Amino acid sequence: MDELSYAQKQRLAYIDFKLYFTGRVTRSEIVSHFELGLAAATRDLKIYKEKAPDNMAYNNVEKKYFISEHFKPLFTHDARRTLIKLANDISDGFDAIGDTSFPVESPSPLNVPDIDVVANISQAIINNKAVNVIYTSLSSGSGSRDLVPHSIVDNGLRWHVRAYDRKTESFRDFVLTRISKVTINSDTPLPNEEKLEDHQWTRIIPLQLAPHPNNVAHATAIKLDFGMQNGVLEINVRAAMAGYLLRRWNVDCSQDAALLGAEYQLYLTNIQTLYGAENLAIAPGYQHHS
Repeated sequence: MDELSYAQKQRLAYIDFKLYFTGRVTRSEIVSHFELGLAAATRDLKIYKEKAPDNMAYNNVEKKYFISEHFKPLFTHDARRTLIKLANDISDGFDAIGDTSFPVESPSPLNVPDIDVVANISQAIINNKAVNVIYTSLSSGSGSRDLVPHSIVDNGLRWHVRAYDRKTESFRDFVLTRISKVTINSDTPLPNEEKLEDHQWTRIIPLQLAPHPNNVAHATAIKLDFGMQNGVLEINVRAAMAGYLLRRWNVDCSQDAALLGAEYQLYLTNIQTLYGAENLAIAPGYQHHS
């Protein structure tokens, strides 16, 4: 690699990233992403093929390069950065070549998913395929599951995949670090397994958050923290994500702001909005009322 320029390494890392996490790459994508000519993009693909001859194969009908079963990444891709890029629809491999980073620090993550698991789940989502995984849950231990994944989610503490579970015939969250093996299946998902049928995912609920009336002495500080208008922060969230958000920010979801403690700085003023939302057992103070 030392004989290549920095710009060439960037482009090869991009090709590597696209193959690894989407399963395919086209000449036109390279042209568009780097504002190159076709000849330059062709040359980059040729160089990549020379460096990693078993990583991709060209399909004459679709005019695309597809990942091969013998693929081994040419670059080292950081799992956490890759997940952030996928979440923000950024397709590149720049961190794999030591791109200059801005000096911002954050707490080290305690749990980082396996990069091969991330790659296979990402490929399945993009190409609308089901997967077979070995999954270890707290309740039932390790076992095989057939899933139809549609989204990767950062809930603030860990990454999970939202998927239709053929075993329980329902949409559920599966923690990426608990997946130890992924096999992409060839079958096409059924209509009832598609993302549009995940009603907890498609349902958007409005949350109204205010400074906690009992735990905050100077409410103005909280209003400034969250950019509140008229003393309220209004946000929309997927029903499937509501519990995670409320727990992450320690939002008091009790009926009468009953939770005491300095960690509860926010209070949910429109608790009725949570009716019908699942995954609320983790929402602080929430009690289901039928």
